[in-house]
Amino acid sequence: MSKTDQSVSADSASCGCGCGCASTDDSTTAKVSDMVPDLASVDLVVASSAKKLDKRPDWDQYFMEIAHQVARRTTCRRRAVGAVIVKDKRILATGYNGVPQGIEHCLDRGCLREQLGIPSGQQHELCRGLHAEQNAIIQAAKHGITIDGAIVYCTTQPCIICAKMLINSGITEIVFEHAYPDELTEGMLAESGVKTRRYQR
Repeated sequence: MSKTDQSVSADSASCGCGCGCASTDDSTTAKVSDMVPDLASVDLVVASSAKKLDKRPDWDQYFMEIAHQVARRTTCRRRAVGAVIVKDKRILATGYNGVPQGIEHCLDRGCLREQLGIPSGQQHELCRGLHAEQNAIIQAAKHGITIDGAIVYCTTQPCIICAKMLINSGITEIVFEHAYPDELTEGMLAESGVKTRRYQR
């Protein structure tokens, strides 16, 4: 037998397949094993994904969190309020409390109500700004969007002026988080048939 034949024979014997290829060493075997997924790790990934899905917000939480983001745009020095008008789980309009467009912000000019010493919840007409619900209604009207039969999510319970506007706008339900109790407001909303409920985190 020639030296070449002996070499091929040795190689064939070393791999065991008779093809003449080099035998697989331990390092190659290790690399292949690394490519095989660890079933325990896969189970952990699936469990983690399921846990994240459990934290998915429901619709109330979803729209209320958006209302809080809207409220961050406020220019009011006293209170940040946001409102989101929704119908069929679709956002129609948003609004936050602040002065009319083109008017100097209260953050820069100062609060008229503070200057006049007016307590919270009284004499709403003595204010340079509009409330969040009012701005949301105005935004919808300006863009020709009907809000009849819609729901409004408010970070704070509407005042009497906003309540009357919401009633006449055709709003069917008001969802609020922070209380702003007013017997007249609650009475008018109840009489009009507009549902109200407080959002609980």
